[in-house]
Amino acid sequence: MPSLEEFNEYLSKIWDSKVLTNNGPFHKELEERLVDFLGVDYLSLFNNGTSALLTALQSMELEGEVITTPYTFVATTHALVWNNLKPVFVDIDENTFNIDVDKIEKAITPHTSAILAVHCYGFPCDVERIEALAKKHNLKVIYDAAHAFDVKLASRSLLKYGDLSILSFHATKVFNTFEGGAVISPNNEDKKLIDKLKNFGIVDEVTIDEVGSNGKMSEINAAMGLLQLEKFNQENLSRKRAYECYLDLLSEVQGIRTFNIASNVESNYGYFPVLVEDSFGVSRDELYERLKSFNIFSRRYFYPLISNLPMYRNLESSASSNLPIANQIVSRVLCLPIFADLKLEEVSSIVEAIKSIGSKN
Repeated sequence: MPSLEEFNEYLSKIWDSKVLTNNGPFHKELEERLVDFLGVDYLSLFNNGTSALLTALQSMELEGEVITTPYTFVATTHALVWNNLKPVFVDIDENTFNIDVDKIEKAITPHTSAILAVHCYGFPCDVERIEALAKKHNLKVIYDAAHAFDVKLASRSLLKYGDLSILSFHATKVFNTFEGGAVISPNNEDKKLIDKLKNFGIVDEVTIDEVGSNGKMSEINAAMGLLQLEKFNQENLSRKRAYECYLDLLSEVQGIRTFNIASNVESNYGYFPVLVEDSFGVSRDELYERLKSFNIFSRRYFYPLISNLPMYRNLESSASSNLPIANQIVSRVLCLPIFADLKLEEVSSIVEAIKSIGSKN
């Protein structure tokens, strides 16, 4: 959170202008600054990431089936269903948590129109192979990049891959606007359509030519974003120090598997996932519960698996035999606390608590 004094300066300007929403001055400024900061071509702000994904999918006029991952937040899959698309789940890679490209081609049918992949925890998908596969089968590619704000792959923004990428600016994200999101577009034509769809399909004062929704970001949310952007690089360094401290201290803890950032990736260090192996001595769920007694609140993220939810479990692709890795990971993963204000001595205390839980068994 920025200081209240800083935020009040922006609120005073909003009160003076009397412009609260509908593409106001802070909204325009934030879009322009994010395009420059993220190194992307076009960006459309939204009131949340789910609205952004819903509208992005609508703009592509997809039909039939979309191949996707079951290891994600439920909004990813819900957005497909809201667009009358059938999700087809394929398994994930055990080292990146992302969709397993080797499994995608086998799931393609004459009804497949797109691939909706997720850069889980900000770890990049195998974008080059996905792009080649999509080109071969004439499929669209959409990336749910909710975790991938400012992540770079080989010095290039990860958001520039695929036909469209979607960001979330929810309060839990490394860059937040309380609630918010964005669609990254490769050209101005796509941006204009997306901007129209998020504003009811309105063209002008008397013309509406699309069945759009209301996905506009308010000036208050945009003001929060402008303040957050000023502090992002500094906070990113703080998260990086915490991430590296975790890696170092957990390296000697038997049964806790950690994940390094690839050398060609510039991360935002938004999440610190670990896998709790059998050799740790207690289950992931038991560790999760016991950490609470130390006032440490981790997260079983993502749990449960989307394909195991009641509205999706009857899909043919939801069969556990089709998703062995995802079903294994979802019972072992734990995301430990990581945020800009997390002190290194607090990281040490968290690791000591984990050690003490494991050593008692």
